[in-house]
Amino acid sequence: MSERQRARHGHGAERRRASHRHGAERLDDIRYALAWRLARTLPAGVTGRGFRLAADLAARHGGGPAVGLRRNLARVVPSATPAELDALVRAGLRSYARYWCEMFRLRPGDAPAVHALMDRGMSGTAPFYAAMEDGRGVVFAVPHSGNWDAAGVWVVETLRRLGREPVFTTMAQRLRPESLYRRFLAYREALGFEVVAAEAGTTAHRALTRRLRSGGVVCLVADRDLSGSGVEVSFFDEPARFPAGPARLAALTGAVLMPAYPHFSRDGWLVPISEPVPVDRTPESVAKATQAIADAFACLIARAPQDWHALQPLWTADVESR
Repeated sequence: MSERQRARHGHGAERRRASHRHGAERLDDIRYALAWRLARTLPAGVTGRGFRLAADLAARHGGGPAVGLRRNLARVVPSATPAELDALVRAGLRSYARYWCEMFRLRPGDAPAVHALMDRGMSGTAPFYAAMEDGRGVVFAVPHSGNWDAAGVWVVETLRRLGREPVFTTMAQRLRPESLYRRFLAYREALGFEVVAAEAGTTAHRALTRRLRSGGVVCLVADRDLSGSGVEVSFFDEPARFPAGPARLAALTGAVLMPAYPHFSRDGWLVPISEPVPVDRTPESVAKATQAIADAFACLIARAPQDWHALQPLWTADVESR
């Protein structure tokens, strides 16, 4: 095969791969759109049973998301027998399915009812209200757990009831295809969230800093380092890397840094908030505060491990082996 033929063959293979990726992304968008429509059209009981059935089938199959969840939960509950771990993984997948079911059904008009139900499950809120009264910003650091959208609605409604501009800012990865990202963006903006794209870099950092300095509330998912430049912490007695963003933003702006753990009750939601984590501008303080977030998460997750939606490799050993 000549050089020209090899180049032509390579370009053709690349085009086929790109076409395949585009087709897969388009299919993802269609699946989400269909799930969204069905969840809002069918009765709540029917939708809930359908999502639970899908979770049980995934647990029975034992592949895909069940593998990562089992690996992570085994570290949270190291004393669990294989049968106990099977039951915990099934409960975890049901919890994850419940999140998606609730998310697909949540509408802006539900905000007052969501706030009332969520408010009964909140604990440790005194420092949050004190910060709002003093005009200080607040950084909530949360893991992937429970229904974080409902928790965000609580913040927006609380700020509105306090007579504050309801600015609740969060960060999201830019999904592919763009139409899917726009779908999620429109959904969260309709709930009153300000969403900045994680890939925006300096622009995103400036937006978050500006909001905190004006007394706003920022919520960041903080149990997985996607950048590869996070802080090394001890998490359930094993090395892991957590993003430094929550601690660094609090240090720069003087905002109150509070770890929280949204999770489920039988008929509602619970959100215990840990004591504020002290942090100043020094690199040592940021690292120490990030470790404090990891410690708080470990204590909170251990209370309800089934509601921690950790499906991806998280500990250093797992990330490196992958």
